[in-house]
Amino acid sequence: MKLTFYGGAKSVTGACYLLEDGHIKILIDCGLVQGNRVAEKENYKPFPFNPKEINYVFITHGHLDHVGRLPKLYRDGFRGLIFGTHPTRDFSELILYDSQSILGREAKSMRAKVIYKESDVRGVMELFHGCDYGEKIKLNGNIVLNFKDAGHILGSAIIELSLGNKKIVFSGDLGNPFSSILKPTEWVKGADYLIMESLYGDRLYNGNNKKMALERILEDTINKGGVVMIPAFAIERTQEILYELNELAENRRIPRIPMFLDSPLSIEATAIYKRYPHYYNESARDLIKSGDALFNFPGLKLTRTKQESMSINDAPAPKVIIAGSGMMEGGRIWHHLRRYLPDNKSVLLVVSYQAPGSLGRRLLDGAREVEIFNEKIPVRAGVQRIDGYSAHADQQQLLSFARKAKKGLKKIFLTQGEESASHALASLIQDNLGVATIVPNVGDSFNL
Repeated sequence: MKLTFYGGAKSVTGACYLLEDGHIKILIDCGLVQGNRVAEKENYKPFPFNPKEINYVFITHGHLDHVGRLPKLYRDGFRGLIFGTHPTRDFSELILYDSQSILGREAKSMRAKVIYKESDVRGVMELFHGCDYGEKIKLNGNIVLNFKDAGHILGSAIIELSLGNKKIVFSGDLGNPFSSILKPTEWVKGADYLIMESLYGDRLYNGNNKKMALERILEDTINKGGVVMIPAFAIERTQEILYELNELAENRRIPRIPMFLDSPLSIEATAIYKRYPHYYNESARDLIKSGDALFNFPGLKLTRTKQESMSINDAPAPKVIIAGSGMMEGGRIWHHLRRYLPDNKSVLLVVSYQAPGSLGRRLLDGAREVEIFNEKIPVRAGVQRIDGYSAHADQQQLLSFARKAKKGLKKIFLTQGEESASHALASLIQDNLGVATIVPNVGDSFNL
């Protein structure tokens, strides 16, 4: 049995792992490389394997850096089966059509070939089978697939894969146990090999005080008469923030002010969240039973159209604007940044991971001027960050996950993190657990 890392090695995005056992070839995730224009050129390169030979693709969750190249895989000849949880299938369909539209426009402006077409997305969805957590799926004789709750976003999964007498576990992205909505990450046992994410392998954060920090930032900015801009990923981060704003507003812990969800994709993703309340944790389910609409409250306006988005300018401050994209590499957030970054009464509140080279990372690193729509924009607004809203486990939580899986583990491979974070976590695991831990390079293969 051979495992090859074709993406997500010493990198946060572009997850793509190939597992070969005899004539069976299984791909775990097939994500876009994201972060900046240079990195995203990787998405145009041919796959380093033959897509026609892939039998199965197993998907950990519906973020673009895990599913974004599935239509390219289809376009290049893949006709096997795809498996993920039911919410993952729904999210994948939503963001792949959205991504195809964006990538198509970008390719046209750059006079480049499109990575894939709408027909390729349709082809992917015809092959995509939705599954439940704990549903053991037997494939091709000796392959048993099982999804466990990763607690990262709705429907996110840890993949347990049994092939004969070996058990390989792919963590996908592991969740933050302080999530207001989702159940905590399930533990795994009995694995021979663990492929585990390491995004925050060198960072600790306290999720207990996140709501208090959000409330303080809102109150301070409201009192100044400023605007709170929150760039957020359409899936999970937006819903988490809406949940918190709902509680603060309904309990009158903040004044009633205009709040805008200025992202058609986030609005559609929130509709998917509403389909799966049985995936929520007990506290969130209890609120629903009490009649609370988790993602809707007085003062919140959903702006789907361009005209509705532009009308936000007419609403006087103070106000809150949630918009994409999460890393501020495009989307409607650019219009709000251009308008309000020069305002020293306003605040840019960062609640999501910002990749190296992204506009969000430059702002977090203290840039005093940025370029948006080919304009030089001075940064006078405050830039604040709350790590507690991360959808990822921190260093201690990652170590705990590995500790629970330790018994019988032959090797751990750390992926989906910047190189420094992966190496920091590898040292910690080896020192504390005594399990051989490897930080692979892209293209590395290992016999299991």
